[in-house]
Amino acid sequence: MFEGVFPALITPFQHNAGKDLNVDGLRSNIAFLLKEGVHGVVPCGSTGESATLSFAEHEKVIEVTLEEAGGKVPVLAGTGSNNTAEAIRFTRAAKDVGADGVLVISPYYNKPNRSGLIKHYTALADLDIPVVVYNVPGRTGQNLTPEVIAELATHPNIVGVKEASGDINQISMILEMTADEDFAVICGDDSMTLPVMGIGGAGVISVAANIMPGPIIRMYDAAKKNDYETARSIHFNLSPLFRAMFIESNPIPVKKAAELRGLASGPVRLPLDDASAGTVEKLREVLGHYD
Repeated sequence: MFEGVFPALITPFQHNAGKDLNVDGLRSNIAFLLKEGVHGVVPCGSTGESATLSFAEHEKVIEVTLEEAGGKVPVLAGTGSNNTAEAIRFTRAAKDVGADGVLVISPYYNKPNRSGLIKHYTALADLDIPVVVYNVPGRTGQNLTPEVIAELATHPNIVGVKEASGDINQISMILEMTADEDFAVICGDDSMTLPVMGIGGAGVISVAANIMPGPIIRMYDAAKKNDYETARSIHFNLSPLFRAMFIESNPIPVKKAAELRGLASGPVRLPLDDASAGTVEKLREVLGHYD
């Protein structure tokens, strides 16, 4: 189910004092992505500024995403937290409104031990909804080892991992250790999509696909057909864009890039701040290459 190009949706905000949700903008962005042919969407992830959404906003974003997707593509809703009880609340809410699955970041700041990690994810998987584990050590301060992921993969409702460790050897080990399970290893770094697909990855949960989904989908399609000459050509053409998405903390660059391309975006919420003048200049330069 969770295979292909899944944009990690930005959350558009209004240009007002409260930086309120821009629900119409969210709908229009999703409509654009569906028209471009994405294979699924991921609301309320890191790129969606989930850390600064209220409970009500978090649940609203997932609900609107499901309405706009209309069953055309899977919706993998971000429901993670460093508080297991809170993650259970988000996960139950996502299940109740019909999410196809949930993306759950490993608990940040707490740095739980192995048994705590297993119990955390098991508590969510036992809610009877497909769970994709999200390993992003750069944000959580803790790496989920291949051994832990392989143990989690034995649970029938833990169906995949979004791997953003940046370590191709680790990703290879996960693929090797979960080969006997029905388990998707999804790339969490745009720039590593092609290498990960080359060793059996299922696709990408993508930041850059918010603004340029078409070429990323074409790269994925070429790799699936083992047309690596075409896939490499697209990969190298997109590499400046992939790098530009992380010249400041995500999602600062992608929200500014979305604005420059006429998509709904709005400001980021504190403690993130607006893109610097240098970042805006660099984004204009990079986007101008593709225009």
